[in-house]
Amino acid sequence: MRPLDALIAIFVMIVWGFNFVAAKWGLVQLPPILMMGLRFALIAILLLPFAKPPRGKIKPILLLSVTLGCVHFSMMFTGLRDLDAATVSIAIQTQVPFAALLAAVFFGDRLGWRRALGMAIAFSGVVLIAGEPRVGLDGLFPLSLVVGAAFIWSVANIQIKRLGAVDGFALNALLSLFAAPQLFLVSFLLERGQIPAMLQADAWAWGSVVYMSVMVTIVSYAMWYRLLRRYPVNVAMPFTLLVPVVGVLSAVLFLGEPLTWRTIVGGVATLIGVGIIIVRRPQLPDPEVASKTT
Repeated sequence: MRPLDALIAIFVMIVWGFNFVAAKWGLVQLPPILMMGLRFALIAILLLPFAKPPRGKIKPILLLSVTLGCVHFSMMFTGLRDLDAATVSIAIQTQVPFAALLAAVFFGDRLGWRRALGMAIAFSGVVLIAGEPRVGLDGLFPLSLVVGAAFIWSVANIQIKRLGAVDGFALNALLSLFAAPQLFLVSFLLERGQIPAMLQADAWAWGSVVYMSVMVTIVSYAMWYRLLRRYPVNVAMPFTLLVPVVGVLSAVLFLGEPLTWRTIVGGVATLIGVGIIIVRRPQLPDPEVASKTT
């Protein structure tokens, strides 16, 4: 990869990694599912004027908006509300072994002992982090939500592959358009105090929504998609290992989260496992879904 493109890839990973900290700032004041609804509503407003709806693919995109847009993000950010950002940035990486496992089931992709070993190492790292005293029994449910969100992401990855070639911005625009009302409805059913929360939210909370919408989904996505068009997936994807590293470091620096030996060892184990899977080149996410993981 050319040095300039490598710098662009690193910048994208920094944007995605810092997203966990930015989200925590917003979650202090906004309910998580409501915040995701606001995020996708803003994305739809910004992208729809430039999106060309793909013919014959509205229904599968609508179904994708349920799994990826509504279920995945509701679970992930509800879990993030009650966990450290560092813990979530590592635990969500289990989406890679889940994706490799489902690729073997649905696409006949050979699993092999190396990727099986990578899965075992990655999951053992998350189990080690789950033993953190600060996670405790109360944190097991939100952690299970994050791991569940990682599995839902891998299911959405199967949907994306079956969807076929779709313009990335059109996919993001339509997915956001369909997901936003679903998230608002789920928030209405499961959350309380949405209106007061929005009225009292300050610049930090609204800045969090803007950051997740504009920087994480639109700006960095455009950069990442350009790289994936220029380079093979197995050249670009290893850069994604930087996301949890940035997530942990930014959580320590900006949120004052403790960096314990369990976090370090568990995080390293998870990254080693994910790295083994990526190097073995499983059926990893298509470019259109890559920016939707955070």
